[in-house]
Amino acid sequence: MRRSDRYAEAGVNLDAANRFVKSIGPLVKRTFTPGVLTDIGAFGGLFSLNAEEYERPVLVSATDGVGTKLKIAFMTAKHDTVGIDLVAMSINDIIVLGAKPLFFLDYLAVGQLDEDQALKIVSGIAEGCRQAKAALLGGETAEMPGLYKPGEYDLAGFAVGVVDNDKVIDGSIIRVGDQLIGLASSGLHSNGFSLVRRVFFEELGLKVEDKLDGLDCTLGEELLKPTKIYANVVRGLLRDLEIAGMAHITGGGLTDNLPRILPQACRVEIREGSWPIPPIFKILEEKGRISREEMRRAFNNGVGLVMVVRPDRTQEVLDRISGTGEQAWVIGEVKPAEAGQPPVTYV
Repeated sequence: MRRSDRYAEAGVNLDAANRFVKSIGPLVKRTFTPGVLTDIGAFGGLFSLNAEEYERPVLVSATDGVGTKLKIAFMTAKHDTVGIDLVAMSINDIIVLGAKPLFFLDYLAVGQLDEDQALKIVSGIAEGCRQAKAALLGGETAEMPGLYKPGEYDLAGFAVGVVDNDKVIDGSIIRVGDQLIGLASSGLHSNGFSLVRRVFFEELGLKVEDKLDGLDCTLGEELLKPTKIYANVVRGLLRDLEIAGMAHITGGGLTDNLPRILPQACRVEIREGSWPIPPIFKILEEKGRISREEMRRAFNNGVGLVMVVRPDRTQEVLDRISGTGEQAWVIGEVKPAEAGQPPVTYV
């Protein structure tokens, strides 16, 4: 065997890696925005921040992965949507602070590079960046034989945005009487999948191709619905409306995520029944014998993002959200904090 073949024998194919980088070039370039200064393949991504647009620009960053939702992608051999999840988890985290997304970086780790599979994954990442209007500025594909099972991989991502210092949304101006507006999720998004997999596949013995009463698609298709990216609806509202606070509803649900933005003098009451809970959550609760309290903490239950707004602007915000094609509801109200009361109660 030629010396140059020893690395491939060990499981790393440099030629395949180079072909892959070339194949994703058109996908990546379609996400580029005017601030991008480097082409794909550079050692680092350069992005020019037009600081003149801001009085005191503040960079906002977040990082996340897709978690064990990837197991559903492995089971269905469908890999073109988990990239959207990857982008959504970080982008939604920075926009709730009022940030405008600038760029995104991804990390794809595989045991052995499958060029077709990897192309589908990156196509999803590029689609997520397109939805967020963020440039896919760079990334890394790491081939690590022996670390992952054949056909399996892991994903991580990193987003950067910018907001003027005086326009950072941190919840500090939330006050008693403010209304909570919940924006519809697309389903489970990317949280709670360790419990989801345990219920459906270990305890109930279901298959991804099974159809369940109440769902209009297969179980696998339902579980792989990509996380909704809220960047455009938030961007449109922030142009001329004041939002007192926003929360991305991920792991911990409404119960654990809303307190992250509440001033100490405030708590919130969530009105049960004020929004339609998608069937997948009801199925999980019933078939998994999951308590209502745990459902509230493990899943978003149909609300993927919450905005806190002044009462006199509530209807305008609802109308504007509806005009973007998204669904939203008034789901609760800010109340004065009381001794012995948790920060989030359900009524």
